Amino acid sequence: MSKEIVSICDVSTRMVQPWVAVGYRAWCIDIQHPPGVQERDGIVYVGADVRYWTPPPDLKPAFAAAFPPCTDLAVSGARWFKSKGLRALSEAIDVFGAAVELVEAFGCPGFVENPVSVISSHYRRPDFTFNPCDYGDPYTKKTCLWAFGGFEMPDRDPVEPTQGSKMHLMPPSPERAKLRSETPGGFADAVFKKYGATEVLTHATD
Repeated sequence: MSKEIVSICDVSTRMVQPWVAVGYRAWCIDIQHPPGVQERDGIVYVGADVRYWTPPPDLKPAFAAAFPPCTDLAVSGARWFKSKGLRALSEAIDVFGAAVELVEAFGCPGFVENPVSVISSHYRRPDFTFNPCDYGDPYTKKTCLWAFGGFEMPDRDPVEPTQGSKMHLMPPSPERAKLRSETPGGFADAVFKKYGATEVLTHATD
């Protein structure tokens, strides 16, 4: 059983934290990490553009996830598409495409995430959608997942979205884009319980 996972376009590392806590080694690739490769506390931080990152040949992860930037893809920002120009759109699609190719090539269960976006028109419709309140975080933000390697959604544990669409209501700040893109903690934990925790228990009883 592989004890490694990969999380692409992941600067917060929220997705991998439950896995690392039980002994997995996590590869987090994001252009916002310092250039190069640095490992600490079970996480390998790779500061690289995912389009040009080549995984080590012996990396066979048990799970893979990707969170390509949505700023130039999300339909919520469609009114700004024209002013951003074609190059912003093409670059965003290129990053999304690179993430898809990597997750698919790993062959393990995994997904590529984006909000409601133009990807559905340029690629294909998502396999699953959810809101953070479906997994215990009391706000809404419709999120789409493109599934690979047999990935299925974890069981939902819904709560009332008492905070509403808090991500869209955030005031402008240097951290706004990063905060809006952070993986909802409840969903990250639910994915781990379905895929990571099961693997740990299976390994422990072998």
